[in-house]
Parts: sequence; C-alpha cells; structure tokens
Amino acid sequence: MVHIPVLRDEVIKYWLGDPHGFYIDCTLGGGGHLRELLPHLKADARVLGIDKDGEVLRETARTLAHPGLRLVHGDFKDLDQFLDEDENGQAEGILMDLGVSSFQLDEGERGFSYHAEAELDMRMDREQPIRAADLVNQLPQEELSRIIFAYGEERFARQIARAIAKKRQEGLISTTAELAAIIKEAIPARYRRDKHPARRTFQALRIAVNNELDSLEAGLPKAVEALKPGGRLLIITFHSLEDRIVKRFYAEQARTCVCPPRQPVCNCNCRPSLEIVTKKAIVPGKAELAVNPRARSAKLRVARKIAVL
Repeated sequence: MVHIPVLRDEVIKYWLGDPHGFYIDCTLGGGGHLRELLPHLKADARVLGIDKDGEVLRETARTLAHPGLRLVHGDFKDLDQFLDEDENGQAEGILMDLGVSSFQLDEGERGFSYHAEAELDMRMDREQPIRAADLVNQLPQEELSRIIFAYGEERFARQIARAIAKKRQEGLISTTAELAAIIKEAIPARYRRDKHPARRTFQALRIAVNNELDSLEAGLPKAVEALKPGGRLLIITFHSLEDRIVKRFYAEQARTCVCPPRQPVCNCNCRPSLEIVTKKAIVPGKAELAVNPRARSAKLRVARKIAVL
C-alpha cells in the first residue's frame, strides 16, 4: 500500500534544488516523500535513504527506482557513518520525517497503536532487544512515571505508573489492550473525553523504546555537516518534544552573537551555520487534513546551511 506523505507539496518545494545533486532521506519509511522527489532528479543524481526498520526498508525498496539510489538500514544518528568520502558536506537537501511511520501503524503487530490488539513491542528496529513490555513490566514505578511524564507530557503519570505497578503484581502485562485498559482506569473519567486516555503513555513508551529524542539530538549536527553550503534541512515533527528540540537547535545554529546580553560591544566572532527559512512552522491545510487526518499534528521547519568564511 502506498501511503500519502505528509505536507507533500511543501516538502518538495524546499527539498528540491539541483536535479543533479545529492539528497538524503533520513527516515525513509514507506518512501512517500522520496517517491515524489525522484521524478524531478536526473539520472546522475545520488540519493541516500535511511531507516532503522529493516522490514519497512525491504518493503519500500521494491517500490522505488533510481540509478543513484542507495538504501541503508540504520539510525540517522549515525548519518556520518553512512556517507561515502565524497558525500559528506555535499547534500543538496536532507529530510527527517520524525515519529512512527504509517507502515508501522497499519501493520498492527508491534503495538504502536492503542486501537489494535497486539503485543507490547513498539520497536522500530526489531533487532534491538528492549520492548515496551520490558519497560512496563520491569522498570521501577518511579522510573516508569518519569518516562510517562517526560516523554508523554502526561499529567497523570504517577497514577498511571502506580496502576501499572499494581496490575503487574498479578501477572505480566503483555498486550496493548491490557495496557490501554489499565491507563483508562487510572485517569479520572472527566479527562477521558476528548482524546484516547492511552495516547500520551503509548507515545512516551515508544519514544523510550526507540531512543527517539537521543537520536534526534545526535543526528541534527551531523545533518548540518552533511549539507553543502546553501543546502536545506527539512524536519517534520509530530509532537512538542521533537519540535522544541528542532526549534532550539535551529535557533542556536542561527545565532550571530553569543556575547553576554549586557556587553556593549560584540567580540565573540560568532558565525552562524544555519539560516532559518521558515520563520513559523508550516502545518497542513484543511484540504490535506480531510484526506489524511494523521497529518493533523505535523509541523515542517526548514533551515539553510550558510557557508562559513
């Protein structure tokens, strides 16, 4: 099944530059964005696609074709290790489409969704050892509460962790349905109305299992290094934790002065490495949301690499 890429037209507008250039998709997933980009590229262009999910990567490889396409199974935090000697510092455009892919959600076997009965897995890369079930059943209650609060921004994290700790005394919690039921009971009824009560906890566990925020923090500077001067970095986020990291990184890399605020004369010789192209995040319009409701929380931020003199 071919999935609809989020903010498709906006991504191509900013991602596409020299049709003979070098492009990187750090989160290939179902290949939706790359599939839109490839027809605009010449035969001598080079494209690197990366995904930490080997199963999705193999499936997507069957649907993409370009003489310069190279696919790699890995985490984009290791981007520098996937580049050939002549590729680092030469990328025309780099895309990071963060979060879980539609393929992983629709597969229904790994427990990403609280709507489907499945094992509590949540691994994007099934070669890694830690599953969501391991965290739910083995972490101390306080650590579980910390993860749910920090990564899910869940106000009822302590109550949920307490309910999980109590329930696991009766036996292992092994399915999404079991966990969702525990969470629902732990949250006061008046707070269950607007959105699914398990949404934030499932997000937190997924982020923890896949070390998503650590990968983002590590991958951002490597992406900037991989860009050529004038090259663009496009990042699509789906929740506030990711978006704050991206906003902060862009702002830090775009700073022209790091002198103390009260210092009358600048002498820091700070040279920005990025120029922020989108002053405000680009979000999906009503037409896109009508076709693809999953895009509702997407935000696209774009920055351009500045040549350091």
